[in-house]
Amino acid sequence: MKRRTVTAGNLDEILAMTAPAPAQEQAAPPAAVPPPPPPREDHGLRTEFEFELPRGYVDEAGTLHRHGSMRLATARDELRPQIDLRVKENPAYLSVVLLSQVITRIGTITDVHAGVVERMYATDVAFLQDFYRRVNSEGHTRAAVTCPHCEGGFEVDLSGGRLGES
Repeated sequence: MKRRTVTAGNLDEILAMTAPAPAQEQAAPPAAVPPPPPPREDHGLRTEFEFELPRGYVDEAGTLHRHGSMRLATARDELRPQIDLRVKENPAYLSVVLLSQVITRIGTITDVHAGVVERMYATDVAFLQDFYRRVNSEGHTRAAVTCPHCEGGFEVDLSGGRLGES
């Protein structure tokens, strides 16, 4: 790069040399607009599952949150807790860390972290552990049940509805 000394006398000359070219000279041919990406193919794979907690999570403001969603776990989700110091000190903490990674929403709470899962009722944590197992190993939230009265078999969807609803 060549160094140039600027004085008041040659400032106009330098500005004229470095000024941008007029618009007609600068006009370049219009750039080709890239085609839109192809539409995503629907492979029929569900990656997020809705659920309703049996008791519900009560936040700091006293609001009850019952509906939520959980995504499918990745290999990273299952490996990450293994290096977490809390899990190394207490292996039972693994489910808290794992659930906090795959739960995407509980009510209006979208920042679900281990502290949120820690403050859940044990009934809800047990429900979420079973829900996680069903979603990630079986790929669905349905369970086969038998009526204790008529012994008829049918399926219920564990992800939603109150007791007695399906």
